Amino acid sequence: MGVTSALMERSIRNKDINIDFQESDINVLIESASRVIAPLGPISTFAARSPWMGLEKQSFDQVAGWLKNTRDVDIYPSASMILSAKSKGEIDEAYVEMGLQRWLDSHSFNIPRDVAEQFCRAALKLDPLPSTLLSSPKLEKLADEFNGLNMDSLENSSMQPISSQLENQDGERLGDILDQHVIKWCKLFLDDSQAGWAMPNREEGFYRAWKRLIQYDPALSKKQREILKGWPQEAHLALQEALFALEIPESEIQAYLEGHLLSLPGWAGMMLWRSQQSSHEHALLTDYLAVRISMEWALIKPCLTLNNYRSKKKVSIASLLASWLYWGGLTIDEWSQMSAAEQKEYLSFAYRFDEKLRRKLWLEAWEQTYTDQLSQKIASKQYESDNKKSVLAQLAFCIDVRSEPFRRQLEKEGPFETIGIAGFFGLPIETSELGSDHSHSSLPVILKPQHKIKEAADENELKSYQQRKQAINSLSSTFKMMKQNVLSNLLLPELSGPWLSLQTVARSFMPRGADRFIHNLHKTWLRKPNTTLSLNHAHNREAEIPVGFSEEEKVTYARQALKMMGLTKDFAPLVVICGHGSKSTNNPYAAALDCGACGGAAGGFNARVLAALCNLPEVREELSFEGIKIPEDTVFAAAEHKTTVDELHWIYVPELSEAAQEAFDCIEAIMPKVSHNANAERLAQLPNFQSKFKNPKAEAHRFAEDWSEIRPEWGLARNAAFIIGQRKLTQDCDLEGRVFLHNYDWNQDEHGDILANIIAGPGTVAQWINLQYYASTVAPHYYGSGNKATQTVTAGLGVMQGNASDLLAGLPWQSVMQSDHEAYHSPLRLLIVIQAPNEYVKRLLNNNSAFRGKVQNGWVRLASIDSKGRWENW
Repeated sequence: MGVTSALMERSIRNKDINIDFQESDINVLIESASRVIAPLGPISTFAARSPWMGLEKQSFDQVAGWLKNTRDVDIYPSASMILSAKSKGEIDEAYVEMGLQRWLDSHSFNIPRDVAEQFCRAALKLDPLPSTLLSSPKLEKLADEFNGLNMDSLENSSMQPISSQLENQDGERLGDILDQHVIKWCKLFLDDSQAGWAMPNREEGFYRAWKRLIQYDPALSKKQREILKGWPQEAHLALQEALFALEIPESEIQAYLEGHLLSLPGWAGMMLWRSQQSSHEHALLTDYLAVRISMEWALIKPCLTLNNYRSKKKVSIASLLASWLYWGGLTIDEWSQMSAAEQKEYLSFAYRFDEKLRRKLWLEAWEQTYTDQLSQKIASKQYESDNKKSVLAQLAFCIDVRSEPFRRQLEKEGPFETIGIAGFFGLPIETSELGSDHSHSSLPVILKPQHKIKEAADENELKSYQQRKQAINSLSSTFKMMKQNVLSNLLLPELSGPWLSLQTVARSFMPRGADRFIHNLHKTWLRKPNTTLSLNHAHNREAEIPVGFSEEEKVTYARQALKMMGLTKDFAPLVVICGHGSKSTNNPYAAALDCGACGGAAGGFNARVLAALCNLPEVREELSFEGIKIPEDTVFAAAEHKTTVDELHWIYVPELSEAAQEAFDCIEAIMPKVSHNANAERLAQLPNFQSKFKNPKAEAHRFAEDWSEIRPEWGLARNAAFIIGQRKLTQDCDLEGRVFLHNYDWNQDEHGDILANIIAGPGTVAQWINLQYYASTVAPHYYGSGNKATQTVTAGLGVMQGNASDLLAGLPWQSVMQSDHEAYHSPLRLLIVIQAPNEYVKRLLNNNSAFRGKVQNGWVRLASIDSKGRWENW
């Protein structure tokens, strides 16, 4: 509605509204409201998160309906995505028909069944209603005549921020103006890396810092500043005052807070994440809501009479009637001859069989088609010859879907066994690399590090290395300081221009040559010495977490990793622990390509730590007492799989036994072919790859080194399933790089503890990754981050589109889309397949209520393969 001078200001006091909460009451409401957003960490440590992680106690369909009603966000695939998948043979229409019949059987309606089926089948073609029909005068007249009937049951209402429903005298939505103010203040407060001048009084918290400055904000009118001048000093009191002034009923407060959190879920998510990181900022989300809703009142009060605005979403009678005329084959004459009761029944039926439901049926058919295709692919392989071959080497890879094609190509070339395990290898560590004053967590973000592992080197070599590194860091920090200083940045273009111009030209026209030059210069100058790891526990009372492991912990982590891999016997001469990382240039989402679960921490360091632990004589001796006997000539090494170029880089190769050396030489000999084949398979999927190039390796490196390349790899796009079972179940199956693979042998898991840990850890991570890609595909405008080429890296935190957008939480368009009009990622909810007897799966569901809820509510799908190879959908 427009705001005009004719609207009279009214008193903010109203006897019918009574809000008298304690701070604890407000905190409970905010914590409950925060379930609608997901915590958002900095993009430099990007970790995939399900945007609906707090809503899983509701069904997927319920959340879909709620989001459509409150934010007009669709989370079922669009009609164009569905029709594209259908044309590619990814959807068996028989499953659409089966879903339709189940829905009809479960609903009662007073319409002939054949008429209902005809209507539904026509509607399921997903053709839009013709605009000429919707604008027909006859149709509008019939709809108007029907308006006298009671259609209350067909209305949806929701409590939305009042500002989102109003406009000022210039026709601007007050909600948009409020968002711009809030974005400005969030950027000022959260920026601790790019701004030359920090926001004053940040140490006092967001609300208090804002409160001190808001009275000087020129973007507000004098009257608006006056309103906030006497505002409470404490955030929870300010929030209470604002809610009281806006006359939000007590029963609606949580929904009102949710509406404000969903208005800018990115910035709100960053505030939520920060509040979880330290006790000092635990009230940051309260501060955020206090600032936002206080500003809402300041924007509204000078010009508006409030009346508890509640948005009402009226059902369009015209569109429901048009659907019967277009899909149901009714004529206007036939409609006019119906009784009012019959007309209401028909309209009610059309309302229930709405677009959301139609797309839900198509999604379920799409998912079931993929499930069938996967089960057939596995069934065709699992009973092939299972002759026990002598294995020369065993290589453990991360479960990441990008490992699957590489593993498959590796197994084709020799007597090698590959193993899948979560790529941090069960080591809850924080790593401190040589010469660094800082450390970083090297494990999934859902866990906290328990140990710090440092790199060490010879004292003389270390001193020289630190001097060289300090010179580089000093140059970098001086450049940054000059950029941010008011006077020195005037001289910076003249000083840095020639070098940066040369670098720009080289990187633009000779990306590979420039990258090699910079890499070689960096390598030659730094010359990192050989290092050792601080595996032994070092007592330090000042350290937050202990450095190294105790003797018992060394054995525990080695045993745990070997059991999770199912590698407790039949060891090969060489066991390679393979972490994974990525390589790309000028890419804000580099961390997402390194590891979507571990905040961008590549897995090589963890691989080296585990390999070193498994080589320790004292660890092997203790393991042998427990029945895990590692042969003397078996050696553990560590490597890193570079997913962008599909290469294996060795990072730890100790002295090898004769048999291990033979295995190592064999791997080295076949690696060029493995890399060539894996690159050829992967690059062919990229939309801008030219098949005329005959050297996949060179092309892969070009994609990684070209700073203008917006799609260096697909990442985890098209992920669809998580298989927990023995490798022989899927060996030789082309899973198209769509499946997370975790080794599991139920015969070695009598009590189901290993399976429970896989579901709780890697299973949760895989689900988050799956739903992050899903959300960024189906609702890119709300859950994605737009075109990577137009993104602005903001405050060292994340990306925006322009300088006044939400902080974008999801994946860029290039990570999920083949072109402007066609998706590459298939938005399917994760299928978890467990190779184990049914009683194992039943026990898992009975013991893990959270996982059971995810399955029952449609957040993941579950299937199992029993000991006889029989597939069952749960």
